Amino acid sequence: MTLRLESLQPQPGSRRRKTRKGRGIAAGQGASCGFGMRGQKSRSGRPTRPGFEGGQMPLYRRVPKLKHFTLINPKNFTVINVENLADLEAGSTVTLDSLVKAGIVTSPKYPLKVLGNGELAVKLTVQAAAFTASARAKIEAAGGSCDVND
Repeated sequence: MTLRLESLQPQPGSRRRKTRKGRGIAAGQGASCGFGMRGQKSRSGRPTRPGFEGGQMPLYRRVPKLKHFTLINPKNFTVINVENLADLEAGSTVTLDSLVKAGIVTSPKYPLKVLGNGELAVKLTVQAAAFTASARAKIEAAGGSCDVND
């Protein structure tokens, strides 16, 4: 193959020269340099930051304010009401394991939380991860005690 002027090509992987913008019509990118006539996108320092919406409250700031967004790390509990503890024998210690053995709790996946629905007349020592204020008041009014364990 003979070397001819029309067959000349740059080597594969070689770099092209950078276009010099704003250097006249003949250079191909004169005057406005391909940015158009006017407006925010034609100015120097042009690109707005990612997520900018022209002054409108951007999506990343307005989304968490909306309702119905789930918690990322929710606290889950195995809940039981005070009325379910009324059938237990007086003076016993109530834990999550003892409730499973008694058949009151069937799925002990999470820590125990005692809620205050119902009445309690039996003295119990209740060990749980959390108590509502009304549950604590009812257990202590019956002569029992509430122990918080983690």
